[in-house]
This record gives sequence, C-alpha cells and structure tokens, in this order.
Amino acid sequence: DVVMTSGCSGAVEMAIGVLCSEGQNILLPRPGFCLYNTVAGSRNIEARLYNLSAEKNWEVDIEHMESLIDKNTAAILINNPSNPCGSNFTKAHLKAILAVCEKHKIPLISDEIYANMVFGGQVFTSTATLTSTVPILTLGGLAKQWLVPGWRIGWILVHSRNHEFDEVRKGLFALSTLINGPCAIVQAAIPDIFDNVPDSYLRDLNKQLESHARVLETELAKAPGLDVITPQGAMYVMVKLDLDSFADISDDAEFCQKLKWEENVEILPGECFAYPGTVRLVITPPKDKLHAASERIAAFCKRHRK
Repeated sequence: DVVMTSGCSGAVEMAIGVLCSEGQNILLPRPGFCLYNTVAGSRNIEARLYNLSAEKNWEVDIEHMESLIDKNTAAILINNPSNPCGSNFTKAHLKAILAVCEKHKIPLISDEIYANMVFGGQVFTSTATLTSTVPILTLGGLAKQWLVPGWRIGWILVHSRNHEFDEVRKGLFALSTLINGPCAIVQAAIPDIFDNVPDSYLRDLNKQLESHARVLETELAKAPGLDVITPQGAMYVMVKLDLDSFADISDDAEFCQKLKWEENVEILPGECFAYPGTVRLVITPPKDKLHAASERIAAFCKRHRK
C-alpha cells in the first residue's frame, strides 16, 4: 500500500500521528532531524531519544535504545541515510534494530527520504526488505534523490505481511483526507521519473555529492578544534568541536553565531539536533563556495583558539 503525502515531512507527521496516541512515547534518534520531536510534542507524545555513536559512524547504541522501551512505547523511528549525520547503516546493523522491534513487538518508522544516496563502497538497504515479521512504515519522497524540493511530494509505504497494520491503513487513509496535497502536477510526473530516468543519473549525483563531501572533509580537517566525521551518504557532514581548544567559545551555538557574523558563513549548531558540541554543514553548494567557506571556517578557528 502507498499513501501519498505533502512531502516527506507530511509523511513523518502522518506516521507518528497514526501509530502514537497522547500519553504514549516514541523512540527518536539523537542526533536527529528536529521535526520528529516537534511532531511528537505537538501531539503530547513523549519523545525518548536514543543515542547514535559518533565513534561508530553514527550507529545506534542498541543497548541504550532498548533501555528506553516500556509498555507505553508506541513506535521506534530511524532515519537512514541520516540527516544530520550523513551516515548509512549496514545491513547487519539494521537487522540488530529490527531484532529489538521483534523482541518488544514494536512497529518501526523508517524515514528513507535519502534512499540510495550513499558514497563510495556504501550500500543502501531499505529496512523493510530485511523482515517479514516487523510491521514498518517506510517514508520517502522526491525532494532529495530527485532534486525537486518544495513541490511537496512524499509517501508512506505500508509493510505489514501479517495484518498488524489493518487498522493503521484505515487511519492513514483517514489522515490523508485532512489536506489537499500532494502537488498534482509533480505527482503526475512520478511514472516518468521512476521509469525513464536513466540509472546513470543517481550514480552521477552520488559521485558529485561525494566529491563535495570530500572537499569539506579534507579542508576542515586542517582547522584546529574540529573533528570531521567521514560522511557516508545524504547531504550533510557532522563535525565535532573541541571546545576546550577555543579561547572564547563556550558551546556550538556560540560557535555558529560568531562564525556567521565574523565570516558570513552559516551552519547549524548540534543543539538543533539534540547533540550539542557539534555542527552540521550542507554539502550541496558549488565546490568553489565550499572551498571558500572551509577557508573562512579555518581562519575563524585559528583566530579563536587558545
């Protein structure tokens, strides 16, 4: 079953809304896309944040995830490949997450808006292909992989081989009537996009994105006080800050604020993603802009180091 939504953000809203009720809780990634917390909070659903490990390319801390589960846990949400981390889970790691869902009989929301957008030798695996017993709502859309942001085309794929989601299907169809989206013009183009765009398009896109990511990774590695975590996919690079190496910067928010005013470079602090002490950069600008931004960031770091 496929339910069309007003962008993948609309899919997030519908998926959380259909699986979770007021007073229940949902497990969300930390660091993670801030919309997840916003949607949960707007419905009086408790957001419990499970840790991702920077030292393991942002894999889920499975033990910590499982420790957050109780009788009121309605769903677990993962985002792979990840915003903000730029990470990509292995098949084995996805199976470990599914094992937690299976053990505790909890459905999974798998946000795959960056599906297939991976670098180098990385392989993307859609979570629903790895199980026949865990019910999954897979979220996707056109904005990222097909580079049509703003046209509000998203979807929810319902995976429920044992009828666990019979009532959820009805709920999704009911929720889909609350708005007039998604955009009919681009929705009509989906068959052509899926059937006629050559395979070389995605390969070329990923190569270009990877080359941009390596510019930031290489250049920022030269800056004092920054620890760049190698991106594996999506459109982002996460950088850890060694705050002790700076003379007059106390946290990631102050780092970003001063950088903006002194160097006219705008990046997001990790606190936006519930992960202070880091910053997130977008890799999509042209290479010359990335080189220029990296030079300014390096100069900023040198100027403020102890």
